[in-house]
Amino acid sequence: MVPSAQADPPDPNAQKKQLDAQINQSKADLHESYDQLAKSVAAYNQAETRYETVQARYAAAQGKLAAAKAADVVAASKLRAAEQALSTARGDVAEGQKLIAQKQQVAGRAVRSAYQQQNSLVGLAIVLRGASPADLASGMQVQRNVFGITGNVITSLNNAQAQLANKQAKLAEAERVVAAQRAEAARTVQEVSKLTKQVAADKAEAAAVAATRLTAQQAAEKDKNSELAQYQSLVAERRRVEQVLIARARAEKARALAEKAAAARRKAAAEAAERAKAKKEKRPPRKLPDPPPPRNDGGLSYPVNTYITSPYGMRFHPILRYWKLHDGTDFGAGCGTPIRAVASGVVTDRYYNGGYGNRIFVSHGVLDGSSLTSVYNHLSRYRARVGQRVRKGQVIGYVGNTGYSTGCHLHFMIYQDGRVVNPMKWL
Repeated sequence: MVPSAQADPPDPNAQKKQLDAQINQSKADLHESYDQLAKSVAAYNQAETRYETVQARYAAAQGKLAAAKAADVVAASKLRAAEQALSTARGDVAEGQKLIAQKQQVAGRAVRSAYQQQNSLVGLAIVLRGASPADLASGMQVQRNVFGITGNVITSLNNAQAQLANKQAKLAEAERVVAAQRAEAARTVQEVSKLTKQVAADKAEAAAVAATRLTAQQAAEKDKNSELAQYQSLVAERRRVEQVLIARARAEKARALAEKAAAARRKAAAEAAERAKAKKEKRPPRKLPDPPPPRNDGGLSYPVNTYITSPYGMRFHPILRYWKLHDGTDFGAGCGTPIRAVASGVVTDRYYNGGYGNRIFVSHGVLDGSSLTSVYNHLSRYRARVGQRVRKGQVIGYVGNTGYSTGCHLHFMIYQDGRVVNPMKWL
C-alpha cells in the first residue's frame, strides 16, 4: 500500500516515543528488576562459550601435538634407515674404489708385461736364434695369450669401474634421501616444539577462562538467589497487604451498608413525619428527595500523563524458569515527575519496602460496589501524609527509582476488595 500524497508524514517524536516504549517494555517485562541477573547470566554464558571454544582449541592442539610426535617418530625412523643405507652405500663405494685400485694395479702389470712381450725384438730374437718353425709358432702363441690376459684384465677393470659408478650413484641417492629425511625430521621437531608451546598456552588460557567461568557462575547463582528472594519478598508483601486490605474492604463495605441502612431509616422517619404533618394540615404529603449517592468524581484518572512500559499480567522468567505475576501497570516517567491521586480518597499508608521502594496507599472507599485502594510504588519522595484526604488529581508524590527497580518509573497498583487486579479495568 502506498500512502496518499495528502497523508500527514509520521511524527518523529511520536515514533521515538513508541520505540522508547517498546524498549522499556522489553526491559520491564519481567517486573521490576532482574537487570543485574540478566547481566551476570549473560557474562556466565559468554564465559561458558569462550571456555568451550578454548577447550576445543586445546583439545585440537593436543591432537595435533600427538600427531606431530608420531610423525617425528616416523621421521626419526626413516632418518635412521636412510643413514644406515648411506653408511652401507659409502662402504660399497669404498670397497669398489679399493677393488678398482687393485684391478688397476693388475691391469698395469698386465699392460707392462704385454708391452714388453709385444716388442718386435722378441720375434726378432727368435728368428735370429734360428728358431725352428715350431719355436716361432710357440712365440706367437705366447703373444696371443698375453694379449688375451691383458684384455680380460681391462674388461674386469671396466666392469669394476661400472659397478663403482653404480654404487656412487646409489651413494648420491642415499645422501639425497638422508638430507630429505633430516629436513623432515627437523620440521617435525620444530612442529612438536611449536605445538608444545601452543598446548601449554591453550592449557593456561583454559585454566584462566575456567576460573572466570567459575566466578561468573557464582555471581549468576548469587544473583539468581537474590532475584528469587526479591520476588518471594514481593509476593509476601503483596499477600500481607491483601490480608490487611481485605479486612479493611470488609469493614468499609459493612460501614457503607450501615450508612445506607441508616440513611434508609432516616428517610423512612422523615417520610413518616411528613405524612403525619400533612395529615394534620389536611394536605397531600410532599415527596422527599432521596439521600445523595456516595461521592463519585467521575471514575479514576491516570496517575501520570505518560505511556505504559509494562502492563499487568503473568510473565515467564527466562532465567528462573517460572511464571510470575506483574501485579501492576508500569508508567515510564523521569524521576521527579509528579504523581497524582487517581480519585479522591484518604491516604492510609506510606512506607518503604525493599521490593516496592517508597509506597503510598490511597483508599477511595466503596465505588460501584467495590472497595478500591490505589497504590503508588518506587517514589522518590512523598507529598501527602497518612490520614490526609486528597482530591482527584492532587499531587501525592514523585516518580523515583527506589526499591527493586531498573530505572525511574511508577509501578501503579489497584486493590479491589483487598485483592490486586489489573489497574486498567478501572482507569
